[in-house]
Amino acid sequence: MDIYGAQDISTLLTGNPYPGRGILIGKTPDGSQAVCAYFIMGRSDNSRNRIFVIRDGALFTEPFDPSRVKDPSLIIYAALRQYGNRLILTNGDQTDTVYEGLQAGKSFSEALSSRCFEPDGPNFTPRISGLLTFENGDFSYEMSILKSIDEAGSGCSRYTFSYPAKAGLGHFLHTYVTDGDPLPTFQGEPKRVRMLDDIDEFSEALWAALDENNRISLYVRYTDVSTGAVSETLINKN
Repeated sequence: MDIYGAQDISTLLTGNPYPGRGILIGKTPDGSQAVCAYFIMGRSDNSRNRIFVIRDGALFTEPFDPSRVKDPSLIIYAALRQYGNRLILTNGDQTDTVYEGLQAGKSFSEALSSRCFEPDGPNFTPRISGLLTFENGDFSYEMSILKSIDEAGSGCSRYTFSYPAKAGLGHFLHTYVTDGDPLPTFQGEPKRVRMLDDIDEFSEALWAALDENNRISLYVRYTDVSTGAVSETLINKN
């Protein structure tokens, strides 16, 4: 099935040693499920010393071996939280920024206006975020990337993308183009991805497509748009 040039996730990722962290949001071909996924990768010992855990309905990154943690500030955070009929998914502590912004009546982009890329020069890792809004038996979603405007980190470029849910179609945003020194920042719009009805099949395809040496953890969530029932897959390398 051709969804306006969408590609299989394995086509987009296989052979890429380091796309970094990635967020994917979409809808199953049968139209019944909202899909969101988040993965992390790592090159350093500090980055690789992580696992995903689900606690109180939220997704967290935590150290696999607490004794080996060098700098927790950019690797330990809540990646997924729910606020009312909205599901927040990000690659950093801006999850809490969006959550608090929604509480204060702000929009997704307004909440993120106080944040910028990560202070990890020379890479200046982009902050990527997603928000699913469930209503009237369906959902819509937004995605954001905050990234440095130049190699010096002199300013923050802000991009927000809004999508209606389309059966069979997803959008994929990740932090880096590929490996490098410094790491080259993601460019352009979120990539169009073909979705799958089966959570296990989709999770296995996504995990298998990630570089075996650098993949760390993967979380996939399917939410029934009619009933709100949730199915989850969590894979930790450690």
